[in-house]
Order: sequence, then structure tokens, then C-alpha cells
Amino acid sequence: MNNRPFAVTNIAMQSNSRKLILAVPKGRILKEVLPLLNACGIEPEEAFSDEDSRLLQFRTNRPELDIIRVRAFDVATFVAFGGAQLGVVGKDVLDEFDYPELYAPIDLGIGGCRLSVAMTEEAAAEDDPSRWSHVRVATKYPNLTRKHFEARGVQAECIKLNGAMEIAPKLGLARRIVDLVSSGATLKANGMVEMEKIMDVTSRLIVNRTALKTRPEDVGAWIEAFRKAVNEQR
Repeated sequence: MNNRPFAVTNIAMQSNSRKLILAVPKGRILKEVLPLLNACGIEPEEAFSDEDSRLLQFRTNRPELDIIRVRAFDVATFVAFGGAQLGVVGKDVLDEFDYPELYAPIDLGIGGCRLSVAMTEEAAAEDDPSRWSHVRVATKYPNLTRKHFEARGVQAECIKLNGAMEIAPKLGLARRIVDLVSSGATLKANGMVEMEKIMDVTSRLIVNRTALKTRPEDVGAWIEAFRKAVNEQR
């Protein structure tokens, strides 16, 4: 770790028991988070970049801040229930869980994609979405899916899956899926097409409302650091 100046200058040194925890998601978003961490002056320990490391919590060059690396859906839960005070998570996860304990002050502008309804090409060719009244959908977003279809007056039966969504129609599990779409390459490779877009998605900085209230200077300083980093990269 180098000793270059850190972007936040007014964060008080904390004892280990008062450390702030930043939760970041595993997977593709992590690569986009790293430049923001660097812009904020956050340098995780070497093990953070080691794909073979079994560690889940990592020290940084800031004694008052540790990082945990967890599944995207778990980021929101850790922050909502106080296991972490800050986190990075997609708007899809925020809206799916809708935790009142979370405050999302900054759109980080990373992880851009969309949440969409998709079907196989064959099914789409003979289906008319305007005539749907009841649908069965495979998704890891049952709440967002139901809300989307309810707004259209359509009853949605949701089958909860955590992955491999695109194979569900081929195996007869559900005629439709709701999942994140970026380039559309995965859908195309599995003979599927988008039917409807539910929402656009980017990743947000989230904070625990209680932590912001009880430690406004510490948490607020990191919010400003991320805001500055985002503005500088635009």
C-alpha cells in the first residue's frame, strides 16, 4: 500500500470496534467499483485481489474502514441490518427488498443494465403480451416482477431461482423469465428475446440510516468522498 494523500481528510481515527464496514458485491460490478475505491483513496489489502483467498473481510489502508465482499443481494441485507454501514448495490436489489433502513444518496453510474421480461424466440413469435392475464415467471426478483405485472392487470406466479434463468423455459419450468440484461448476449445464446423492459439499473452507494444518524461525520465524509469520485469520473 502506498502513502499517497487520501481524499477524505476529516474522518476521525476509530478503534477496531468502531470501524466502518463497506460491503461490495462479487462479480462483474466489482471490477467497476475498484476505480471508485481508488479515487476515494481506499486501497484494500493484497488478499482482496486474490481470487483464491477465502477471506470475506479485508483491511484497507484506512484503519477506520474494512471491506467485505459478498453476493450482491446480501450487500443490501448487511447494510440494512447494521452488519455494514455502507455498501454498493444495484437499484434492482434496492427495489426488490425495499428496506426502509437504507438510504441511497448517490447513483454511482456503474453496472448499467436493465431488468427485463424475456421469452424463447419460438414462444415470442406466437405470443401477444397485450393478451396476458396470468403468467408464470422464473426470476430472482419476485417482488419487482409481481409489481410490474400487477400494474398491467396481469397476475404473476413467480418461481424463485437464483441463477440459470435462461434454461427454465426450455425445461418447462416457466414460459417467461425476468432477469438482468446487459448486452443481450446470454439471451441470444439461449435462443431468447426481450419482451418488456421493467427498469433501468445502475449501482448506488447505500448507507445505513441509523449509522448516518449516530455517526454523521464519519459516514457523511465517505458519502462526500464517493460523490466527489463520481463527479470527477463523469
